[in-house]
Amino acid sequence: MPKNNRNGQAAILTDSDYARIRKHLKSPQHRLIWDIAKFTGERWGAILKLRVTDVWEQNGKPRSEITFRACTRKASPDGKRQTRQVPLHTTLVEILTAYKMPMGEDLFLFPSNLPDKSISPQAADAAMRRAIASAGLESRGISTHSTRRTFITRLHAAGVDLYTIQKITGHKDLKALGLYVEISADRVKGAINTL
Repeated sequence: MPKNNRNGQAAILTDSDYARIRKHLKSPQHRLIWDIAKFTGERWGAILKLRVTDVWEQNGKPRSEITFRACTRKASPDGKRQTRQVPLHTTLVEILTAYKMPMGEDLFLFPSNLPDKSISPQAADAAMRRAIASAGLESRGISTHSTRRTFITRLHAAGVDLYTIQKITGHKDLKALGLYVEISADRVKGAINTL
């Protein structure tokens, strides 16, 4: 899915886009990947490496937050990785409660057919691209990174300050974080009209 019409940035998704793509994801596993991406803003590489215990308590109830382990997350420019814990959105709690929790505490939440391996980023991306094509959205420049950009842009549009968003996303640099925020033309016009 080329992003060249968006200057190399993944498209921002609407609620309708989310629903249409989710409807076309074939497996419950792929829908859960999509939902976790939507409600946490985490990169797909870290989502695919989640363990059952990062999401659920031993009693089968969803934890109050999802833990993305440092070893699964992208390193910052200084080469360090940090664990990120994201409080669960109420909708994600409902989705996780309804999902059939895999048995086994240290298992990957999204296992592949290979022993001790999670689903590959390529397999998850292919499933998403098939759903995007089935939804008729392939020309929009949507990629796995769209969920992260959308999460950050929506927080910003809701009035959450950049320092709080930085804390939520784990960005070290506000300049890098700012690249994720897409400002609508209406918001720019509204800002000018406040003068």
